This record gives sequence, structure tokens and C-alpha cells, in this order.
Amino acid sequence: MSYAVVVAKVDPKTKKEAQATAEALGMPLSVVIKAFLKQFIRTKSVEFSARDEEPSEYLKNAIRQAEKDWKAGRTSPAFKTGEEAVAWLEKQGI
Repeated sequence: MSYAVVVAKVDPKTKKEAQATAEALGMPLSVVIKAFLKQFIRTKSVEFSARDEEPSEYLKNAIRQAEKDWKAGRTSPAFKTGEEAVAWLEKQGI
């Protein structure tokens, strides 16, 4: 089987971390990239995971404020079900 070379510009830190992660999983980085490209072709989509990501302080504060507003009844408008939300949107002509 012949191969083609794909060139992608990535900062050195990302490359090094990706190589180390692939190596820890017991495979070269090229296998990871090939698998990603095949999945991309098959699904015609790109998916990202934030499994181990910690939310930023900004996001944490926004969530806290939203919870406070919800508990205080400061919502515009509030729905108990998805059906209620859809009905409201349809009534708005959306």
C-alpha cells in the first residue's frame, strides 16, 4: 500500500503532548491521526470531548448566578418541559 503525506501545522507543545499520549496508549501518533481521519470521513462530523476539562472561573460564576436567578424566579420565560418551550416558541412564530 502506498501512502500520502499530510502536513498540519501544530504548536510544538501540542505535538509533544499528543505524541506522549499516543505512546502511553501504545501506538504512534500517525495511527491516531489515521483513525481520526477515517472517522471524519465515515461520520462527516468532528466531535470533541471535554471529559477531563475543568470549567473556567467565568463559567462557574455564570452557572452560580443562573442558579440563583432560577431559585429567585428571575427567568424569562421558564418552562417545566421541552414541550412547553416548543409551544412557546411556536406561539412566538419561531
